[in-house]
Amino acid sequence: MNIERGILLNPNDLSEIWMARLRASNLRRFGLHPGGGKTAYLGLESMLRSYDRLLPRLDELEAAGITVEHEIHAVRWMLPTDMFDAHQDWFRMNANGERTADSNLCPSNGDALEFISNRAAELASRIPAKSHRYHLWADDVLHSHCFCPDCRRLSPSDQALMIANAILRGLRRVDAQARECYLAYYQTIPAPRLVEPEDGIYLEFAPMDRDYDRPLSDVSSAKNAEQIAALPDLFACFGPSDAIACDYWLDNALRSDWKRPPKPFTLNQSVTEADLSFYESCGFSAATTFSGCLGDDYEALYGPPSIEGYLSCTR
Repeated sequence: MNIERGILLNPNDLSEIWMARLRASNLRRFGLHPGGGKTAYLGLESMLRSYDRLLPRLDELEAAGITVEHEIHAVRWMLPTDMFDAHQDWFRMNANGERTADSNLCPSNGDALEFISNRAAELASRIPAKSHRYHLWADDVLHSHCFCPDCRRLSPSDQALMIANAILRGLRRVDAQARECYLAYYQTIPAPRLVEPEDGIYLEFAPMDRDYDRPLSDVSSAKNAEQIAALPDLFACFGPSDAIACDYWLDNALRSDWKRPPKPFTLNQSVTEADLSFYESCGFSAATTFSGCLGDDYEALYGPPSIEGYLSCTR
């Protein structure tokens, strides 16, 4: 198996215990993920404030041959709510016909797209990616696309790609080799139909609405069948270059319903290995996993988590 493997961690979980695990692992990618949900922008702000303290550990991972990247729900940070009074038309219209600053933006508004392009350039200058791969995602809120008259003809996927294209244009102002991902996730799992990816957009496939107890390729699960049905169209749209699968094999936050204390966790090794084989057969170049609620607080409750099968496997 040649597919590269990686892991996403919240910056707060990057303890010395995790550093030792990563150094001893066969992983080749590491992503800082400062949180999801409606308050993801606060996690990003916190990460930026503490970034200087994180840098020595990130440099250590790079020196160990592990590529460091940043995987962030970033749109609300790029278009802050305090802009709403002055530029309501930049923000999305909800299904009730009201402009709202709760999440994302109106991608039919060129000024809004230019604003987030500039903010993406600012963010890339603060947390550059040596790999030139960026993962600046739309906000992590369901049904948060725009319903204005100009956007109604556009699917959530088309709108997400318009945003990704604008982000890429900003990134390339500070990193000429930058590539930005299109995140296929929940409502954006179907491929865009009306918007074309600009050169430098690559696919990141995150099938969160899957059956975690069965391999993703097991289409006797209706959830799994629905998630992977989109793959042919996604590859036709974005191609295989840099395509990444981002899964949830070590995501104990999800399995703990995003509540603390975390639940005990055991890796489902057979599902993980089957998924890795499936992703490679599809043409993905890398597969990563979220890892949540497996930090020092987990160890204090239960001892080391049962995750070695993913960290050390040679797939």
